[in-house]
Amino acid sequence: MRSPPPARASGARLLTLAGCTAIGLLLAGCDQKAAVTAQPARLVQTQIVKLSERRQSITLTGDVQARVLAELSFRVSGRVTERLVEVGAHVKTGQLLARIDPAEQQADLDSAEAAVTAAESQVRVATSNFNRQQTLLSSGFTTRATFDQAQENLRTAEGSLESAKAQRDTAKDALTFTELRADADGTITARNVEAGQVAQAAQSVFTLAHDGDRDAVLDVYERALSFKFDDVKVALALLSDPSVTAKGTVREVSPTIDAKSGTVRIKIAIENPPPEMTLGSAVSATGFIKPEQRIVLPWSALTAAGKAPAVWLVNAADKTVSLQPVTIEDYETGAIVVSAGLKPGDRVVTEGGKLLSVGQQITFNEEARS
Repeated sequence: MRSPPPARASGARLLTLAGCTAIGLLLAGCDQKAAVTAQPARLVQTQIVKLSERRQSITLTGDVQARVLAELSFRVSGRVTERLVEVGAHVKTGQLLARIDPAEQQADLDSAEAAVTAAESQVRVATSNFNRQQTLLSSGFTTRATFDQAQENLRTAEGSLESAKAQRDTAKDALTFTELRADADGTITARNVEAGQVAQAAQSVFTLAHDGDRDAVLDVYERALSFKFDDVKVALALLSDPSVTAKGTVREVSPTIDAKSGTVRIKIAIENPPPEMTLGSAVSATGFIKPEQRIVLPWSALTAAGKAPAVWLVNAADKTVSLQPVTIEDYETGAIVVSAGLKPGDRVVTEGGKLLSVGQQITFNEEARS
């Protein structure tokens, strides 16, 4: 007798039930995935890209210096006996600034004076002898050779006298060199010796800033020299009192770059400097660059595509977004200047781009045209 296999029938039913359950779970997962993929459109703020006039300026600081700085020094060596002025003193042309011990130069002058006296005596003797020989020659009581010798001795004596006088003048000049005097009206800006110190010839004793023209001296970074400025004039202002202003013109640009700071020194001639712009005053110098047409966006529009800067570009047809790499020319306060990657008429996201993904749909106010 054979009976029906109830166990096999029961197992088949279990397999069928398990398969239906799996299919149901799979379908439920697909529905869940579809629900996740279908993200709602995100509300953002956008802006139409356009060219705008960008007027940029550069402001740097420096100090006021004299056009002419003279290093004053003694022409002879000696021990400094007097120093008559201090740093900051205003002096006049020819004013006595310092002295050195004149003992050596005075001795040289005394020796030169004695040499002149001796030479004058020789000239008198030679002149008397020449006159006597000339009288004897005319009377026929001397020879021509003796007369010629007397004449030669006179000329030699006269030459010796001229030489002695020249040495005396040199000694007199050397004596005056023991006094250091100002060569022009100006202000003493530096002192390098003290009384009692031995000063060598040509060693700088004082630095004298001549009165007259003034310069604003600045150290600028090299890139600033490549800009095309709108005006040759530079606006100057006193840092301690910005209401004190003046105009200036660049008159000198150093041909070399400072190895330590990487800057270039320029000198700006100050036109009619106000009295408040004294030597050493700190000033600001502002130069205006020629206006240029550039794309300027708010900083909030900036994001990144990998390591490169980018913005969210809106597709006008389906209102989806994509990452657009851009080249940043300059970063300003609250804005970025784009030099490549966008064109006028493009629409970019300016607010709300942090949570966007590539291909996501957005909504925005169509009338928002900044």
